[in-house]
Amino acid sequence: MTQLLLFNVFNGLIVGAFYALMALGLSLIINLTSVINFSHGGFLALGAYIAYTIMPYTGFWGALIVAPVITALLGLLVERLLIRHCYGRDPLYSLLLTFGLAYVFEDSIRYTWGAQGLPFQLPSWLTKPLSNYMFFLTGYRVFMVVLVAVAVIVLFFVLHRTRLGMRIRAGTLDLETVSVLGVNVRVLRNLNFGLGIYFAGLAGVLAAGLLGLQPTIGDALIMPSFVAIIVGGLGSLTGTLFGGLLIGVVAGVTTVFFPSASEAIIYIMMAIVLLVRPRGLFGEEGMTL
Repeated sequence: MTQLLLFNVFNGLIVGAFYALMALGLSLIINLTSVINFSHGGFLALGAYIAYTIMPYTGFWGALIVAPVITALLGLLVERLLIRHCYGRDPLYSLLLTFGLAYVFEDSIRYTWGAQGLPFQLPSWLTKPLSNYMFFLTGYRVFMVVLVAVAVIVLFFVLHRTRLGMRIRAGTLDLETVSVLGVNVRVLRNLNFGLGIYFAGLAGVLAAGLLGLQPTIGDALIMPSFVAIIVGGLGSLTGTLFGGLLIGVVAGVTTVFFPSASEAIIYIMMAIVLLVRPRGLFGEEGMTL
C-alpha cells in the first residue's frame, strides 16, 4: 500500500508539473492580453511532433532545446497574423478563434504525421529505474521534475530581473500606462505570447517522452491547466504553479482510494475554490472568474 501511494503521489507530481508548465504559459498570455488561448494544447502537440521530426538530426537533447524555440516562433507568427486582431474586443472572439486553431493544429498534425501514435525514443539510461524498490522512479521522471523546476526559476528570473520581464509585469497591472511611457505594446504582447507558447512547446517535448506521440496529446492537459490557473488564482504565476502541482498530487492520491474519481476531483476542487475564494488561493483582489 505504501509503495502504491508513493507511486501515485510521484506520478501526480509529474502530471502536476505538466499542468504547471502549461498553466504558466497560459497565465502569461491571459494576464497581459486577456486572450483565453484554447490552442495552447495544439501548440504543445506541435512542439512534441517537431521534436520527433528533428531528433534524427539533433538527438534528444538537441530536440529538447530546439523544438520549444521553433514552437515559440510559430506562436509569434500566429499572434502577429491572427491573435492581435482580438485585442480590445469581447473575450469571446479570442476564445472562438483559438478554439478553432486547436482543431486546425490537430488536423494538420494528422495530415502531416498520420493519425496513429508514433514512438518517441529516449536515451536508454534515462528509462532505467533508480532502484529496485522504487521501480517507478526512472531517471526520466526525475529529470522532468528537475527541468520543470529549472524552467520555472528561469521564468521568474526573467520576469523580475530583466527589462522585458518588468515590462510584462507592469503591463499586466496597467497596459495603458506602460504604453504612455513609450513601450511598444504591440511588440510586448507579441514577445509575451511567444514566451507563453515556449512553455507549451517544452511541455510537449517532455510529455511525448512519457505519454508517447498522439495528435490529441494536448487535449488531456489543456483543461486541467485552466483549472490550475483558477485554483491558484488569476493574475498570480506563483499561484498557477502551486495550483498545477496541487491538482496533480491530489488526483494521484485519489487514484489510490477512488480510481474512478481521479479526474472528477480536479473539477470538484475548482468548484470549491470558486465558491469559497473566487479569486483563487493566491489570486489578486478584484481578479475573479
